Amino acid sequence: MINIVLLEPQIPQNTGNIARTCAATGARLHLVRPMGFTPDDKKLKRAGLDYWHLLDITYYDSTSEFFEKNIGEMYFFTTKGGKVYSEVEYPDGCYLVFGREDRGINERILSANYDRCVRIPMLDDASARSLNLSNSVAIAVYEVLRQHGFEKLKTTGNLTGRDEPEII
Repeated sequence: MINIVLLEPQIPQNTGNIARTCAATGARLHLVRPMGFTPDDKKLKRAGLDYWHLLDITYYDSTSEFFEKNIGEMYFFTTKGGKVYSEVEYPDGCYLVFGREDRGINERILSANYDRCVRIPMLDDASARSLNLSNSVAIAVYEVLRQHGFEKLKTTGNLTGRDEPEII
């Protein structure tokens, strides 16, 4: 089990995409308020498509409530991280924590947990500030899943035998 934590997400489409990733991988989603949208937002629901029934989701009223109610190994994804995300061995049940799209995770939290702050490598160019939140979550989730051999996930596909009509 992987736990995905979004601290104060602001963009419903990102959270909907992340919810779909969680549903398709069996990850649990933790959403921490305040959020920039409501749980019934149409953009959120549309981005998550018809995967909502597969989702294990918990809402928290504050960051402090989340930390009070959850214990376990937590890894903080941030551009300020001191090590690359793929250099870490993630245990089963770990928490992958992500911050707001517009400002990331509060630096007090990062300072208190700096040994567990990781980053996804990017160009060394100040104008490339960060990756999209939903892309970052997908990268992180699949690294953890890869390390655990994609346990409980279907790893092969089959052709359907149905081709699209040829376009002339």
